[in-house]
Amino acid sequence: MLTQPVDLVEWMFPRLPRSAGRARIRFIRQAFEWEVPVDAAETALILLSELVTNACSHARGPRDRMIGVRVLLPTASVLRIEVSDANSKLPTVRHATPEDESGRGLELVAALATSWGAHLRGDGHIGKTIWCELALPAPLDPHA
Repeated sequence: MLTQPVDLVEWMFPRLPRSAGRARIRFIRQAFEWEVPVDAAETALILLSELVTNACSHARGPRDRMIGVRVLLPTASVLRIEVSDANSKLPTVRHATPEDESGRGLELVAALATSWGAHLRGDGHIGKTIWCELALPAPLDPHA
């Protein structure tokens, strides 16, 4: 479990399709502030979008339940994205066929993220958290 992240932001969104876009806007502003390299920020946008979209589309529960998003830098070389929803059913990777119009979200997350997983929320919270981590490139040495 992570303790004392270097940087951390948390947002809450309604379980609506527009929330993925709103999460992306907030993330890109934060990535700029944290000086996340552009290539890593673009990959993280895809990951965040997939996780929030999945939570909006597949998390069954009361309509008024919100989706929680946490983005943190536990170290200078790792960006972590966590998306929590009120559904306790853990996700499984579905292997979509070329004819399928959807169902590739977690395959994409698995392909782009350094690592990912899901767990039930503890401490009296309902639902689950799906997370992924992305390795960040080492900062350029200005003296090199």
